[in-house]
Amino acid sequence: MKLLILGATGGTGRHAVAAALAQGYDVTVLVRDRAKLPPEAARVSIREGDARDPDAVAKAAVGQQAAISILGVGGGRAGLTPNGLIAETTPRLLRALEAAGVPRLVFTSAYGVGETWRDVPGIPRILMKTLLKKVYADKTIGDDLVRRSALDWTLVYPTTLNDKPGTGKVRTGERLDLRGVPGVSRADVAAFLVSQVERRDFIRKGVLITQA
Repeated sequence: MKLLILGATGGTGRHAVAAALAQGYDVTVLVRDRAKLPPEAARVSIREGDARDPDAVAKAAVGQQAAISILGVGGGRAGLTPNGLIAETTPRLLRALEAAGVPRLVFTSAYGVGETWRDVPGIPRILMKTLLKKVYADKTIGDDLVRRSALDWTLVYPTTLNDKPGTGKVRTGERLDLRGVPGVSRADVAAFLVSQVERRDFIRKGVLITQA
């Protein structure tokens, strides 16, 4: 299967590229800087361009059979100012996939967006309402757009991401009992994203994922 990955140079994206190649996918990535790709990138098709550029996204989508979006602004202070990244790139991605006849989209969001708010524990709620307010507003726009699309989408809502080694032990579901400050490794999230490309469990549904 031909698989397009957006956000391939990020912390989770790098793991997703490796996981997709390990599963035998024919991987294409759209990146601004190929130097930031993992060593496995020698085995992928690289399209250089910006996800904000509709022409670049449209060209990358041609010939694909599925797509995984892991776009984000990264961590640190930069991560607190999304600058409309998801709101701007999501409609362009959806249009490109629909025009190219790509039916499947696995889209990475964050727990606390949309209906997943009901499962967020107290401490993370405070951060989401204050420090991360702009980030969540941006992600909410992207979520709404994906849900209204005609694609076979799955929205994936990871709890707080960390860089611990993957364990292969996660809990997933449309609802989860979450307590404290739940987290999950980027490697495990990436493996789950790739696993959903051909599965039908969560077609046109949202799914939470956290460490078991």
